[in-house]
Amino acid sequence: MTTPSPDSPAAPLDELVDVVDEHDRVLRTAPRSEVYRDNLLHRCVFVLVRDPRGRIFTHRRTDTKAFAPGAHDCFVGGVVGAGESYSDAAVREAEEELGVTGIRTRPLFRFRYTDGEHFSWWSDVHEAEWDGPVSPQVEEIAWYAWLTEDELTDRLATWEFVPDGREAWRRYLEQRATG
Repeated sequence: MTTPSPDSPAAPLDELVDVVDEHDRVLRTAPRSEVYRDNLLHRCVFVLVRDPRGRIFTHRRTDTKAFAPGAHDCFVGGVVGAGESYSDAAVREAEEELGVTGIRTRPLFRFRYTDGEHFSWWSDVHEAEWDGPVSPQVEEIAWYAWLTEDELTDRLATWEFVPDGREAWRRYLEQRATG
């Protein structure tokens, strides 16, 4: 059974997710509605997808998304389901959002995202290359394009981007620079 993306309007709010501690250890499971309502620490995945030319899949989220509606993102991803590994969630989310099968992801790094007020989750960042057509999930993605890094840098300066994706991109560039 495929689990819908966590903040998709089609995703059941009673879908179970793992609640974790500050060391990313599972404490218990809870319905997603409770996790969101009580701002419980949980797990998410981010997948940076490039085409063979190195361009990055960049998209605008639909206006019906619970988190950052209408904002742009250079990652696909979502909440990790209860008992699901980060790697399995990365593949599932990338395939669902891009409308493809057979994608392979590679884990890069993990960090704890927090906006300081309302949201906090462990963020496991992966990358993938996709050499083929995509059919983005219309419930999730309103617009998309494959952008070069220079084009993405320009858009980050002028477009509204999801804050956790912006932070993941900053850390991605930082990690790549320090190799």
